[in-house]
Amino acid sequence: MSAAPAFPSTAPGVTELKTLPAGLLVRSEAKGDYFEKSGDLFRPLFRYIQRKDISMTTPVESHVGDTSAMYFWIGTTERAKAETDLDSAGPRVPEGVVVLKRAEQLVASHGGRGGYSREHFEEARDAVVAWVASQADLAITGEAYGVYWSSPFTLPFLKRYEVHVPVRRLAAKTGG
Repeated sequence: MSAAPAFPSTAPGVTELKTLPAGLLVRSEAKGDYFEKSGDLFRPLFRYIQRKDISMTTPVESHVGDTSAMYFWIGTTERAKAETDLDSAGPRVPEGVVVLKRAEQLVASHGGRGGYSREHFEEARDAVVAWVASQADLAITGEAYGVYWSSPFTLPFLKRYEVHVPVRRLAAKTGG
């Protein structure tokens, strides 16, 4: 059974500003390329939600870099099942994941359709970064990351994804 999405998706080809809700997430991380390590990142998260009897929630979030990370959102009705494992700079839970709270966050998002590849990630990242640069009232505050909506069994050309860039609104300038 799949829980409701953590937030609405961005349509393919659309770039928009959206506020992500505060939430509880579980994270798995590994050294190396996300697109080569995604299976290694997925398995511990899946074992964790199975053990806790937590429904799979969309989207799955991916952070691409020297250290790659994958995040699952925990649905609002199931948070109590994971809150006892909240990370307080202590040991990880047995599956090798960290449970953490995330505050509400403003992001610029660019939606896409296609396989979950580095090429698609970079195209969407470049589109959303260019869009933010064209907005006089926004500034980027963090690294771009991927957001994946479709199951691994979805045909690649049907998969939906988006790339988020954390942003903040700039203070309006007053005339003088």
